[in-house]
Amino acid sequence: MIISTESNFSLTIPVGGGSDPYSDGNCVSSMKVDNSLNEIEFESVGHLGVVLSGLNLLRHKGHLTDVTLKTEDQTFQAHRVVLASCSDYFRAMFTDPMRERKQSDILLAGVSAPGVRFLLDYIYTSKLSLSLANIQEVLSAASHLQVTQVVEACSNYLQSQLDCENCVDVVTIAETYSLDHLRTKVYRFMSENLATFSKLPEFHRLSAGQIEHLLDNDFPVDVPEERVLEILLNWLDVQSTSRMAHAHKLIRKINFHEIHPAHLTSIMGRKMCSHLPKSFLSRIQTLASQEHNSEEASQCDLAPAYLLNSRGMEEAVVKVGGFGPHGVTNQITYFLPSLGRWRHLTSIPHVESSNFGCVVVKNELYVLGGCFNQSLQEEHIHPFGFRFNPRHNKWSTLAPMHRERCRFSATAVGQSIYVMGGCSERFEDMTSEDEIQQTGALCERYDVDEDKWYPVGPFPDGSVRSQHSAVRHHNLIVLSGGLDQDVTLNSILVYNVTTTSWNTQETRSMPLPRADHVMLCWRDRIYFSGGWFEDEVNGSRTLVDSIDVYDVDSNSWVVETKIPTPRFHAGSAIVKDKLYIIGGFLSESLFDRATGLIECYDLVKRTWCANEVYPYELWEHTCASLYIPRCRDNMDVIAYDVKT
Repeated sequence: MIISTESNFSLTIPVGGGSDPYSDGNCVSSMKVDNSLNEIEFESVGHLGVVLSGLNLLRHKGHLTDVTLKTEDQTFQAHRVVLASCSDYFRAMFTDPMRERKQSDILLAGVSAPGVRFLLDYIYTSKLSLSLANIQEVLSAASHLQVTQVVEACSNYLQSQLDCENCVDVVTIAETYSLDHLRTKVYRFMSENLATFSKLPEFHRLSAGQIEHLLDNDFPVDVPEERVLEILLNWLDVQSTSRMAHAHKLIRKINFHEIHPAHLTSIMGRKMCSHLPKSFLSRIQTLASQEHNSEEASQCDLAPAYLLNSRGMEEAVVKVGGFGPHGVTNQITYFLPSLGRWRHLTSIPHVESSNFGCVVVKNELYVLGGCFNQSLQEEHIHPFGFRFNPRHNKWSTLAPMHRERCRFSATAVGQSIYVMGGCSERFEDMTSEDEIQQTGALCERYDVDEDKWYPVGPFPDGSVRSQHSAVRHHNLIVLSGGLDQDVTLNSILVYNVTTTSWNTQETRSMPLPRADHVMLCWRDRIYFSGGWFEDEVNGSRTLVDSIDVYDVDSNSWVVETKIPTPRFHAGSAIVKDKLYIIGGFLSESLFDRATGLIECYDLVKRTWCANEVYPYELWEHTCASLYIPRCRDNMDVIAYDVKT
């Protein structure tokens, strides 16, 4: 073959195995040619396989072996260098000044013969067949001989086989061999499947220490707290004589502030409690009373009624979609106050859209409608909806709305979501009379249980609103502001979900017109934040710099505070008695207007907190409060400079 010297190049050629007894046949190799020196660099991709195959054949034939491993009256020949290359145990034995360094026969105490056989097969072939029948012997040998790759493989295998019937055995194995990652996974599995697991006989095989860890960990559970108490009392009752020694310590792991006194009374009357000491039952009543009446309990953030259990969960500020330095995004991120960092949560499973509706029902996030551009052409509006469950980290698809819409309001009341107004490709040529004839075109209701949409009567003032806001107040939906054609509105509409009708009594208007604002309800007061109105003189958009509070019962207004940095298209949410205002535009100028500024107002102290900054600039996003499992191991949102 003639090799050109005009340029460097590489080529792949087949290399025949020939008759070499230690070869694995043909393999693919590559050559790199350095033309300046006429030097050829040859690399055989299959060489590692050839070496392993050759060494394994030498082992089986007893050629060049220099050590014999003995265990359970069985012997295994091997090569020191091969063992030392894969095992920290053998590497130390054969390289450090130890007695076995010069011995040809090594006695392996505490390791089974089948375990050694499995490990040698792996070391010489890189292959390992794991099953429930051999996993414990393999793991024991790999852990003793410090073959870390096999230990990790066994851990992964046990995790893949995990179920309610074997989880006690798996967690015991994990604790025996210090497999911390596997141990954490098993306890999380037990917690997430506690309703089923606690009914099985295997549950009562848990030791007192394991029960304590299960109750003390920070993982979500699939039962309410009163059921957690029942499960503990059942476990104590099964072997009350021996287990009562741990009872007083374990009972302190119950969150009594989440158990209604009536539920506690009912539990105390169950059959299982009749077998337990009266002094212990009295101690339970005392602890429950102390926790309910303590100052800490009165100040703590109790989980809402719709949350099954607050164990392992924390209320987070959630940022949904919007625009960032790279344009429109479907990314959803969250901020846990206890963590103090923004993390990635998930992505909306749809084409990247904006101006959608966003609402939370029973701690599930609903994303409805919105608009998107196809190939930078005209705007398309869609009717599709999606639901995200943060505990199961799962999305599901909803029945589409009757009308595609964007820039509308979405409000949750009980098991229903009310979507009202907004822009639609079908609304463009409608008059108010047209709308009345097409019932439900502007407003509709979604039943969460039925996955079905129902029409709702049109706005009573004949408006066709968009870019407005709405919030639930008891059985009322209070809707305000927005745009009707090009007019910024200051009026308020009230819909009664009980009577399924709009209130006809006069409601006091907002002090100023607002569009693109946010309404939030806190302790029966409705907070109006952000937004803008059009200046009647010059036609420019003017930011509303105040947070106003509306009292529905007295039909009155008060200015709560001034926003330090008013912004267009910011997102807002209330979490743990604090109102967050995130991102937005500082002005209407085309350049350098976006911000990642986060301002936080303490609703209890009525003061502004120190400012924070989102990792990058963002706008036209939606914010919500959602309980997120603290155990999630999500990536942090990375800050970057758009100008570089």
